[in-house]
Amino acid sequence: MVNLSINGTSHSVDVPPDAPLLWVIREHLQMTGTKFGCGMGLCGACTVHLDGAAVRSCQTQVSQAIGKRITTIEGLDPEGRHPVQLAWIAEQVPQCGYCQSGQIMQAAALLAKNPRPTDQQIVDGMSGNLCRCATYIRIKRAIKRAAQEV
Repeated sequence: MVNLSINGTSHSVDVPPDAPLLWVIREHLQMTGTKFGCGMGLCGACTVHLDGAAVRSCQTQVSQAIGKRITTIEGLDPEGRHPVQLAWIAEQVPQCGYCQSGQIMQAAALLAKNPRPTDQQIVDGMSGNLCRCATYIRIKRAIKRAAQEV
């Protein structure tokens, strides 16, 4: 049994220590806001926070998350009122929406680390998150908007 703290709640799951955190979150705990994209840590759709740092849950073994505070999109703000989430809505960022939970989690970690990023810092900080709909201009606008609220 592995004990994990996800979104402020303790969860015990019977998985091998090398199981990907993504599959524990999605399949065992039924928190499906975190998405499977590429499975190789290249697209960012599976981004969650470990002790506030953005990580790719498809490449994070569950053993690496033990004793850490895990936050998924469901726990960023249970009512969906985090400044990044509100900015995403205001700027109408999503098209298909598939990558958006990972984008939002990456942006929230970026702003927590750097509350007033420059355009280049936003581009650099978000560079590992891919959007097939290419809403990058809207993503940048939303991050700038959220930075005013953080």
